[in-house]
Amino acid sequence: MAEIIWGLATSHVPSIGAAMDNAKTHDEYWSPLFEGYQPARDWMAQHTPDVVLVIYNDHANAIDLDLMPTFAIGTASHFPVADEGWGPRPVPPVLGHPELATHIVESLVDDEFDITVANQLQVDHGLTVPLSVYTPEPGDSWPCPVIPVLVNVLQYPQPTAKRCYALGQAIGRAIASYPENIKVAIFGTGGMSHQLSGERAGLINESFDHMFLDKIQTDPEELTRITREEYIREAGSEGIELIMWLVMRGAMNPVITRIAETYHVPASNTAAALALFENSENPS
Repeated sequence: MAEIIWGLATSHVPSIGAAMDNAKTHDEYWSPLFEGYQPARDWMAQHTPDVVLVIYNDHANAIDLDLMPTFAIGTASHFPVADEGWGPRPVPPVLGHPELATHIVESLVDDEFDITVANQLQVDHGLTVPLSVYTPEPGDSWPCPVIPVLVNVLQYPQPTAKRCYALGQAIGRAIASYPENIKVAIFGTGGMSHQLSGERAGLINESFDHMFLDKIQTDPEELTRITREEYIREAGSEGIELIMWLVMRGAMNPVITRIAETYHVPASNTAAALALFENSENPS
């Protein structure tokens, strides 16, 4: 059967991708962040999965506010990189895994999740920046196929943290029931605390972020009890993206091992973090 071997939580700030694309990772502003990534990158390079699931949100590039699914999964064989106003990022095309993606959709529907199916989808920085965090120099292709999993964190009412965690658990069950013997990694993206507009623009809450970084491993169910209003109050209007980390965590086993972690303030007015976890062998 398929198994999840590791999970990655990472910010998907667009300027992180721009720093890599424009060879600025060694600049004084960016080097602390990218030096913090290196231990995780070294470990992930030695533990290559067969498929990656990326939990992210579109930023009104492929999906606008006229039609906003709560949860969606990309089932296509390839996903073009979106032009976000300055041309597509200079990264390889994103290839999908339709067989596993379709299996997950069917399993989630049977598990009473109403999933939107994206048979065509352009992917923006929410997905490509995490892939670059994982593999900074992919060459002509990413290391493996990718399944995009989209979560609405833009338009009220966003799904609750509890529902995102339950979605992750259902995804974990779906992957475990896939008959092919493949290894899967799952990314939870977005966050940490940040607010990009309004009276609180520039908000960063380091104490909340460090609490979240601890609890995502040790007590994720406590994080599911935080309301969407509390996430926005404590972590900023864009900080609610952290609920996507809970999808990743729900898909993994109760016991996980922290391989690497870094936290950096600021990355383009955002508290940027990375946390890498190896899944336990025993799912119970």
